[in-house]
Amino acid sequence: MKPSAKPVAKPAATAKPVATAKPAPKVTVKPKASAKPATVSANVYQDGVYVAYGNAYSKGTEGAKVTIKNGKIADIELLRTSPKLIDRDARNNYSSVWVAYELMKERLLGKTKEGAAKVDAVSGATRSSNGWKLSVDRAFVRALQVKPKGVVYFAGEHMGVDPEGKYAVFSTYDSAKLTGVKVYPLNSAGDIIEEKAFTPEQAAAVAAITPALLAKGTAAQPTAGLEADFKAAVNAFWDAEQNALINNTSKYIDGFYSSYGTARSVGVERADIIIRNGKLVDVKLYRLGSNLLDRGKTAYAKVVEANAPMTAKLLANGSYIANYDEKVDGISGATESSHGWNQSVERAFEKALKVPAKGQYFDGKFAGVDNQSKVLLLVDIASDKVTGVTVSLFGADKKLIAADKLADEQKPLVAQLTSGLLDKGVQFADIAGQEALSAAAKAALADALANASKTQGVYKDGTFIAYGDAYDKGTNQAKVTLRNGKIVDLALYRLGMNMVDRGEAAYKEVVKAIPQLTSEFLAAGTREGVQEVDAVSGATSSSNALKAAVDRAYGKAEITEAYKAAYFNGIYIGVSADKSVNVMVTVKYNVPVKMVVYYLDEKGSVKANDKLTNDEKAVKSEIETPSYDSLHKYGYRAAAFGVNDAQKAISAKAVEAIKAALESAGK
Repeated sequence: MKPSAKPVAKPAATAKPVATAKPAPKVTVKPKASAKPATVSANVYQDGVYVAYGNAYSKGTEGAKVTIKNGKIADIELLRTSPKLIDRDARNNYSSVWVAYELMKERLLGKTKEGAAKVDAVSGATRSSNGWKLSVDRAFVRALQVKPKGVVYFAGEHMGVDPEGKYAVFSTYDSAKLTGVKVYPLNSAGDIIEEKAFTPEQAAAVAAITPALLAKGTAAQPTAGLEADFKAAVNAFWDAEQNALINNTSKYIDGFYSSYGTARSVGVERADIIIRNGKLVDVKLYRLGSNLLDRGKTAYAKVVEANAPMTAKLLANGSYIANYDEKVDGISGATESSHGWNQSVERAFEKALKVPAKGQYFDGKFAGVDNQSKVLLLVDIASDKVTGVTVSLFGADKKLIAADKLADEQKPLVAQLTSGLLDKGVQFADIAGQEALSAAAKAALADALANASKTQGVYKDGTFIAYGDAYDKGTNQAKVTLRNGKIVDLALYRLGMNMVDRGEAAYKEVVKAIPQLTSEFLAAGTREGVQEVDAVSGATSSSNALKAAVDRAYGKAEITEAYKAAYFNGIYIGVSADKSVNVMVTVKYNVPVKMVVYYLDEKGSVKANDKLTNDEKAVKSEIETPSYDSLHKYGYRAAAFGVNDAQKAISAKAVEAIKAALESAGK
């Protein structure tokens, strides 16, 4: 029968999960037993990392990145994707899923395929639990050295999205063939547009694309005038097919990767990418200065202008390796940066290879800077050997000193550093009387080698903002810039209850402590090192809060989260947009369990209770009602409330503050 051109109905919506009453719920729901898998010996599986997804639905799907060794789960990362099929932050999922991540991870680690199938689902997150179990089961099947005879696909509904995020395609398969196709446009947020909300143009495109995909798959031919839509939909169909294939032949491991292009004294390009099924599905491009910090909008105007079109080109290609053409893929006026970005993406792809390429380092020229920006090195690497080093010094103004502007006493130092680094690398002996500069040069070399490495690091590069525990006078904030897991820039703040930097108006002990802690945290340079720094006498609480803030910034930078949860444990504050309402949120077991409301005057000071109106007291009482160490009633999708207009207006501001506090607490 000829397939109908009529768009297929949207996948059935899932009922909103009911929030669990306790953060660590007791298991009460056991999934229905499936047919018992045949017992097999461990050697039927190929050791490696395998990514697989469960059955898809309109809100996304569950997935798992599983490391299999000797027939057992050696490591696992559980994914909960958006319709764009990129793992979303835990706090953006249903609250019932929040605690399920770690519970399911604990239950699955060390299990065989058969053992994983018997794991109990987490109460309140049964659908996600079973989706993760199905993902794990499929990962084991992909790891089989000999695949099941005559079985091509995982039976079920699979989702794919084109790299540009224009279309989502849901493809249904039995074990041997395609049986159904559904096509949906995506909005700018990457969410599915429901059929009832289609524009006439979208409805016409879907009506033309759906039967073509069902009949021809990736060989579907475009209808005149719909070439771009067909291309995107075909790419989305291909993606869904790869997720369905038992024998997925991608050379790359799905995930986040970052790399650098060729360095110059004026800076270097960096690309952060996400790969799925061997395709580029997300990319962010950066232009770093000579200190290897992101220049952002302060980069050359043509480079800033080139960022967006370059990003679009890369996503339109979807695969750097297959589609890059150096002659046409640069952006006019920013040719050198375009080449650097392309090179960065190529190297990031190489980091993702399932079978690593030979060698520890990429060949080329790489920059390295110590974390206090004293020394810049340009390092030439060939066949895993350092073949050349150019040393430049930064002046007191943090700008590079040109070689012909070096002071007479600096020239021999640069020569000694150059020869020492070339001869002995990071093991070269310190120059007498120049121990700090020698240490900086060795740190810069280590940084350059990390930038040249073919192995992806543990943390993302970039700037991350986090907070220490708050109290009824305010909180402490750390703005931490990381490169290769090292702190390369840092700003510490003491904020008032209105979340405004108190500056010199803070307690004098804290004002005195902040520059000292900034210097000592930078000198420590690492997540672990900062925690070893002594608290400043007279500012112990703020010192410890700022240390906690730095640790939480590192937590936000983790590529694979050591503990996947919605929120950091601790106490956080947020304020309404007009800074009149402050809400303090206590997070325990990684979920919000307690809230306290404060009303602020125009100076940011807390109003006394006897100065509050009855409506303010009513809102305060409602929000502060105890939740007995379970998820707070306003800790998930809070909405305004009240019996009159005044209460509704006040509660709306309180909800703004709650959301701001949860944003501060978010992992």
